[in-house]
Amino acid sequence: MISMRQITDDVNDLPSLPAVVMELLNSVDRDDVDIHALAQQVTHDLALTAKTLRIANSAYYTTLVKVTTIQQAISLLGMTTVRQIILTAAVTGCFPDNNCPGFSHKDFWQHANAVAIIARILARRLNFSQDIAFTAGLLHDIGTLVLVAYHPERYAAVIAWQNEHQSTQPEAEKEVLGLDHAAVGHALAECWNFSDAIKNAIGGHHQPDRPGLGFLATIIHVANGIAHVLNVTATPDHSTPEISALSWESLGLDQNGLDQVLEEAAREFSKLRQQVDL
Repeated sequence: MISMRQITDDVNDLPSLPAVVMELLNSVDRDDVDIHALAQQVTHDLALTAKTLRIANSAYYTTLVKVTTIQQAISLLGMTTVRQIILTAAVTGCFPDNNCPGFSHKDFWQHANAVAIIARILARRLNFSQDIAFTAGLLHDIGTLVLVAYHPERYAAVIAWQNEHQSTQPEAEKEVLGLDHAAVGHALAECWNFSDAIKNAIGGHHQPDRPGLGFLATIIHVANGIAHVLNVTATPDHSTPEISALSWESLGLDQNGLDQVLEEAAREFSKLRQQVDL
């Protein structure tokens, strides 16, 4: 079993996100921010710039031209997408790759992007901030990366238990570790000084009905359930988490609305499958 004291020590050992990344993260719902000036600041961090451009030039973000600068990336892909790439580049830079048997970082980020896309679709229908919903969706499972990075052997046991018992990820984590990735993600979000809304969405996306979490947690919870149903990763998903009835009702989706969300999401994922070698 892993204690929360141990998790607190783990997250305190992680490097902080660059200041410009925190500024990008905290500016997602502000209209008075010069995004291009922030993007220019990214270029002063050579490692982050290199990783951002590498992701921008990957198959996932295929363009007809090779992206060579942050400003060019914004022109070709749009600021929302570039913010997503910068966040992904910064977060992945804090964690080692491929150190846990059975865990796929590629699958992890594909699912994260799927939840982000669906959260944005839901937010648009609900007149909620699309950028905040997208960002929270992208980061909702970040606690998993902490567990994989600091406890790879134990997390390999979680994956084995989940596969053997056809359980959900949180069920397997609690059985093997005594806590789940949502609690770990909440601890990391506190350490990295994320906004309360995003912090609560990360910590509450599997239990959104807990008092005080806010509506963003509900959006991410439902988006996560839909993403598991669509299963955009290369690894088969045998254990779709149950969507809370209260959360579902609070979104006000009837069958026609759900069909529209699924259709739009399916178009996005069809494009993803064409761009990514699964």
